[in-house]
Amino acid sequence: MAISRALGARIKRREDPRLITGTATYVDDIMLPGLLHVIFVRSPHAHAKVTAIDTEAARRAPGVAVVWTGEDVATRCGPLPIGPRIRDMKVPKRYPLVIDGVVRHVGDPVAVVVATDLAAARDAADLVEVTYEPLAAVIDLEAAMRADAPVIHPDLGTNACFRVTFGSPVDEVFASAEKTVSLRLIQQRLVPTAMETRGVVAHYKGGELTLWTSTQIPHVVKTTVAETVRLPEHQVRVITPEVGGGFGSKLDVYGEEALISALSIALGRPVKWVETRRENFMATTHGRAQVVYVDAAATRDGTITGLRVRVLADIGAYSQLLSAAVPTNTGLMSCGSYRIPHVFAEVIGVFTNCTPTGAYRGAGRPEATFLIERAVDAVARALAMDPAEVRRRNFIPPEAFPFKTPTGATYDSGNYEQALDKALQMVEYKALREEQRRLRGQGRYLGIGLSSYVEITGLGAAAALPGGLWESATVRVEPTGKVTVLTGSSPHGQGEETTFAQIVTDRLGVPVDDVVVVHGDTRAVPYGVGTFGSRNTAIGGSAVFIASDRVREKAVRIAAHLLEAAPGDVDVDGARFQVRGSPQRAVEFKDVARAAYKGAKLPPGTEPGLEVTHFFAPP
Repeated sequence: MAISRALGARIKRREDPRLITGTATYVDDIMLPGLLHVIFVRSPHAHAKVTAIDTEAARRAPGVAVVWTGEDVATRCGPLPIGPRIRDMKVPKRYPLVIDGVVRHVGDPVAVVVATDLAAARDAADLVEVTYEPLAAVIDLEAAMRADAPVIHPDLGTNACFRVTFGSPVDEVFASAEKTVSLRLIQQRLVPTAMETRGVVAHYKGGELTLWTSTQIPHVVKTTVAETVRLPEHQVRVITPEVGGGFGSKLDVYGEEALISALSIALGRPVKWVETRRENFMATTHGRAQVVYVDAAATRDGTITGLRVRVLADIGAYSQLLSAAVPTNTGLMSCGSYRIPHVFAEVIGVFTNCTPTGAYRGAGRPEATFLIERAVDAVARALAMDPAEVRRRNFIPPEAFPFKTPTGATYDSGNYEQALDKALQMVEYKALREEQRRLRGQGRYLGIGLSSYVEITGLGAAAALPGGLWESATVRVEPTGKVTVLTGSSPHGQGEETTFAQIVTDRLGVPVDDVVVVHGDTRAVPYGVGTFGSRNTAIGGSAVFIASDRVREKAVRIAAHLLEAAPGDVDVDGARFQVRGSPQRAVEFKDVARAAYKGAKLPPGTEPGLEVTHFFAPP
């Protein structure tokens, strides 16, 4: 039975007042007594030996608390852990500061200055003298794969970070093809550029490290920082206040988070670093950065029979949390929305002397769409066919779903031809083509582009990812009847406080204003994976939904006990429990909540309280 119509209702976002009035708290707003400020000294070279670092003048500068170089860090921090590894993946050790005397990208940090105020730290950083011996830099993907290319990490012996393949060999298909096309495509390197740059405040006090950081994954940061600075994880607390955008760039754990923590541990004072926009361009992960080779085989009627893809993915100078995951998404999704019987995709991660790359808006899937849609257009052009017709001929038909692509992706449903026809109808495609021909006769050019996009949303299936990417939620009814939701996910603009409150209202019938959503504090909320991959509502919201339903089940049992009725005879009408057929026999939700904390009013064998924690893991 429906309890409310909260889901899908048009309500005002509860987050907005504090955001638009400037009263929200971001990392840079965190001020603590005795706070110290940090400035990094970063490399101006893409590749160079550090032959000397003179910090004496900086150490003597007014207000300076400490100056660290790689030697200081090596004794206080372990190497930074990275994310999931592909088989045979080459992973160089990386520390928060360069410790081996070689910088590998512009912005690589070589020293850090800590002072009583930001101006003093900045002035002292200017006094740090670093002597470099420039080395040959490799900033071109294809050049990095040549046999004579300088090896960025000599201990690895190669610039290839990993290689993964999808599908099966297609040489015979191409050998017998009636038509083939080949493309070389460039996915340019992009900088995510969130409105709020990264920022970290660390305070080590009483044996506990509290870390405020602008991140999409607070629990992952907690685990990683604890390992890096060698603290037991239960002694680390991560708080994520408001996050001013991420777009994937904050879906990572950075050396600065570990280093600021180590500084606070060593100095016994709170330490703060907020990234400048210039640093953001050099030190925060970039996106895309691929060179893709695509070959398509087709019959004369436009049916695509084979696809061969080779992706060179620029990893940058070091492996990051998602160095392997993002480009492998490109290989996995390279078929797009088309039924292509024979596909082979190869993805190679390549080290270069550039800023490391990571997730950025779509994380590998837009790149896949670009390559397959360009290939379809190339087939249409080679056969002098309408691009819409070539797409229609090759779409996965509705009756084929669920459909498993040759690369191993399973699509649950779709009707791509119907969507295309609707789009063509809306833009009056035939008339548009006629207009294009007419204008071309006048020497004017009207471009008409078509594209089809298959997206992965609700990322988290255990079948696709080892261990899965579950999400957690606790739904707790207070004795007053108000509801507190503790969620492991941590938003950066998704509006989850509003959405999750709507879910609780829908399942429990309480007013949406009676629901408080708590997030972003690893000491307060259950362990969560994070916010990315269009998964907040699908995965985090499902955890809230199921936990709310289980709370309701217990509430019905308590209400039935109060009403001296069987639970199966109790109906829920909004926030009211009533006996079926006798609506005058009823109790309100707040009465049930109060009774839940009074043992004498509970059914035999029922524990006090009205609280459920659920970890939702999609199949």
